Amino acid sequence: MTSDPFDLGNIPEETTARSTSQQAMAGMRAPYLEGLNAEQREAVEALDGPVLVLAGAGTGKTRVLTTRLAHLLATRKAWPGQILAVTFTNKAAREMRDRIGALIGGVVEGMQWLGTFHALGAKILRRHAELAGLRSDFTILDADDQMRLMKQIIVAEGIDEKRWPARQLASHIDGWKNRGLTPDKVPAGEAHAFANGKGGELYAAYQARLKVLNAADFGDLLLEVLRIFQEHPEVLADYQDRFKYMLVDEYQDTNVAQYLWLRLLAQKHKNICCVGDDDQSIYGWRGAEVDNILRFEKDFSGAKVVRLERNYRSTANILGAASGLIAANEQRLGKTLWTEANDNEGDPIKIASYWDGEEEARAIAEEVEQLQRNAHLLRDMAILVRASFQMREFEDRFINLGIPYRVVGGPRFYERAEIRDANAYLRLVAQPDDDLAFERIVNKPRRGLGDVAVQTIHRLARAENTTLFRASKMLAASEELKPAARRALASFIEQVDRWRALVPGMPHTELAEIILDESGYTEMWQNDKSADAPGKLENLKELVRSMEFHETLAGYLEHISLVMEMEQSDTADKINLMTLHSAKGLEFETVFLPGWEEGLFPHQRALDESGLAGLEEERRLAYVGITRAKQRAYISFAANRRIHALWQSSIPSRFVDELPKHHVQVTESAMAGASYQNYGQSRFAQDFAQNSNYSSPGWRRAQANTEMTARTRPPAYEVHADLVATSDPAAESYGKGERVFHQKFGYGHVTEIDGNKLTVDFDKAGRKKVIDSFLERA
Repeated sequence: MTSDPFDLGNIPEETTARSTSQQAMAGMRAPYLEGLNAEQREAVEALDGPVLVLAGAGTGKTRVLTTRLAHLLATRKAWPGQILAVTFTNKAAREMRDRIGALIGGVVEGMQWLGTFHALGAKILRRHAELAGLRSDFTILDADDQMRLMKQIIVAEGIDEKRWPARQLASHIDGWKNRGLTPDKVPAGEAHAFANGKGGELYAAYQARLKVLNAADFGDLLLEVLRIFQEHPEVLADYQDRFKYMLVDEYQDTNVAQYLWLRLLAQKHKNICCVGDDDQSIYGWRGAEVDNILRFEKDFSGAKVVRLERNYRSTANILGAASGLIAANEQRLGKTLWTEANDNEGDPIKIASYWDGEEEARAIAEEVEQLQRNAHLLRDMAILVRASFQMREFEDRFINLGIPYRVVGGPRFYERAEIRDANAYLRLVAQPDDDLAFERIVNKPRRGLGDVAVQTIHRLARAENTTLFRASKMLAASEELKPAARRALASFIEQVDRWRALVPGMPHTELAEIILDESGYTEMWQNDKSADAPGKLENLKELVRSMEFHETLAGYLEHISLVMEMEQSDTADKINLMTLHSAKGLEFETVFLPGWEEGLFPHQRALDESGLAGLEEERRLAYVGITRAKQRAYISFAANRRIHALWQSSIPSRFVDELPKHHVQVTESAMAGASYQNYGQSRFAQDFAQNSNYSSPGWRRAQANTEMTARTRPPAYEVHADLVATSDPAAESYGKGERVFHQKFGYGHVTEIDGNKLTVDFDKAGRKKVIDSFLERA
């Protein structure tokens, strides 16, 4: 007879205390319910029927999830194998499993359906692989293998891979799979966006090739299971019977395929509990659909909605500022965070402005040092930036001051792959005998020097006891390599020699730009259509700018070598540096939020590509940033900033304008900022208007809106339309088919018109949705 790990009824009561499950069955309050507030307990005990738990930042979401799972097991509403619990990361799944074990007093056995979407999808797909045209031992491709296969498909179809790169096709296919679209369901208009209408055919060819290879990519782990559920009702019915209860974490981050997957499985028992926060939906760029959580009550009639609004993390001022800001979003279900610590509201959020990004980094570093002198641990502080290129100024400042730091969610600036590549070019120009630098970039970007050619260079270098660069010169003058490889190698050698000749008479920053352009390295990332390519280009521009602080190329390279030698222990006390996206789920005593300027935050790309939806996601990102702070938050902006190696005058972010005034404090630097040309466009400058003369349209607009509260301000789309407009807010309308020009996307023609939002087919960038005020007639 198989023992039941949850059946403790045979243990004599005189030899052991009553178990959690026995107490629950006897009607006693289980210990794990103690300490829950009323809303948390309501979410835990509402076991039957659809439940949506709107869990604000810092309201104990994870505790509710794990306690609810423990309650299901302890009350014997379901056995472990009858519960589907979905998380977004393996770390979250492990933490949930450990917490449940701690709550019920033992190791949780049989929770085979607790995991990430992809892990659970892989398990189901292996059980029914034949229905997807696969064998159960199919291979799951990593990103490199996936890219290599797509390149083969593109070449086989006779398409120019340089014009239509594989990464761009991968981005399209990933987007289609996130939306649950098989090749036959891709809209014709979207298929036209790649390779002159061949996107759909290439997607079908790629899927067919996967079947031949008995392989699946990560998107298939959801898409193929979804297709099996839709086409094989008997399989779906089996899993609907199996999963008596379903729990879903971070529901606001689900994409369309995940949403459809969950909705199908929940149709029988309808005991689905989704936990999430619509105000923290910040991953739209990777397929997340905030609408999934917004329409939960329509999808599951009679759903119970529980709002967790009591915050256990932040002070009243921080919560008040965050709540006032997010109230400007239209697409939200609505909740207001509060804390019992209202008698101690904490410090107001400090607002500061600076002349430029360097001054901003210097001032924040000084504040960090002051806090550290007052016994504030560095590990309890964080600097959260909108774009990764902003990190470089802080990293250099911390290095100069000897402040230890760590970059969370990615490598430090000088350790990023694109920065290492660029520095390898510079090292080889400065020192041709640097074999490590040569090996790193000899075929990056690809020059037609395959593994055989590189191995030949290595073999000759060893035989002649010389460096790789010198061996390459020998090979270029011989017949050892195939003609194409020999020509590519000779061209590369000629480039390096020419760049080296420029070193004595040219500023090293200008030389770096020439090297990155002539080598094709910048163009490689310009042609890359992956989500992180724009950030890599920004980092390369920031790298060139960082070289200005060194007199020579040799001085810069020496600085880099010292930076790379810094101790890397993660256990030491270090300040945390990361992007706002990486900060989700974390918390710190003190948070610095630099770079709150129009165009940087909200990011111009989000406004250009997604209009109002993009603006609202950027505002949710600002909300996430503020609510990471427990005790102190600092927001700052600069009047001037170097972006893409060009100085740009900036105005404060509209998000600064939307912070409730009684929850913030303008610091002296912001008072000084009142004299800056653009600073007057923030309403905080009104405090100092008596000493200044403001006449800009933005300042007059801010004056008119001074008394508006978060609850009475105009709809977000009106604010957006007003502030996004450029020099001519009354721009003439465009007609279908009209030829237009966009500063970023180039030339194209208008295909659809929706108010001031136009759909444009750009010659090179494909189909984009843009605001009409950003277009010019071609």
